[in-house]
Amino acid sequence: MAPDLESVLLVDDDLELCTMLESYLSRHGWKVTSTHNGQDGIRAAQSLSPSLIILDGMLPDMDGFDVLRRIRATDNVPVLLLTARGEEIDRIVGLEMGADDYLGKPFNPRELLARMRAIHRRAAPREDADTIAPDFVTNEARREISFRGQVIILTDIEYRLLATLLRGGAEVVDREDLTRQAFDRESRPFDRSLDMHVSRLRRKLDQLEGFKGTVKSIRNSGYLLVQDEEAGGARA
Repeated sequence: MAPDLESVLLVDDDLELCTMLESYLSRHGWKVTSTHNGQDGIRAAQSLSPSLIILDGMLPDMDGFDVLRRIRATDNVPVLLLTARGEEIDRIVGLEMGADDYLGKPFNPRELLARMRAIHRRAAPREDADTIAPDFVTNEARREISFRGQVIILTDIEYRLLATLLRGGAEVVDREDLTRQAFDRESRPFDRSLDMHVSRLRRKLDQLEGFKGTVKSIRNSGYLLVQDEEAGGARA
């Protein structure tokens, strides 16, 4: 079943919050389905094919991170993680496990809506224009990148990061540009979201058969995709 591009699955045991968000988000064009525990959230994610999941990090029957892990095992649907305000470790763990963005509780519904819209824009299909780099093929319409015929399983954030790095060629892509391209927002001080997603992308590239490069971190600058470290790669 094709996903409804305006549908969102809310997984949170706070019934009052869910009721408020259902009313607020529905007024702004979103079809909201709420579940209140992890098991129901996993089942709803599989049966409803939502375009976005808002997931609380703390649920009554299982850890929200376990829910995220099980969703990520079969689906790359964007996930916005709700975390306790000030709990940096929760944000880091969530990003490492594949969350696309996070928001601390309590939050302003307008900020949540802005984050949702940014994720929606990032996931919107684009014109079918294949871009070919050495050994890589990027298909914008399918939001898909392959290496020597191997399709790389990427989240939407990882897809945007890799596509941006590929377009950069042998040049370093600065953090601000990567953040704008991946998250559709400006870079924030002390925000480690970009680094966490790049780390996940690097691990996936390391698993590609025949790929001898890496994503290099260039201190005080940004990131560089080196496609062959053994040959010396590209210079910053």
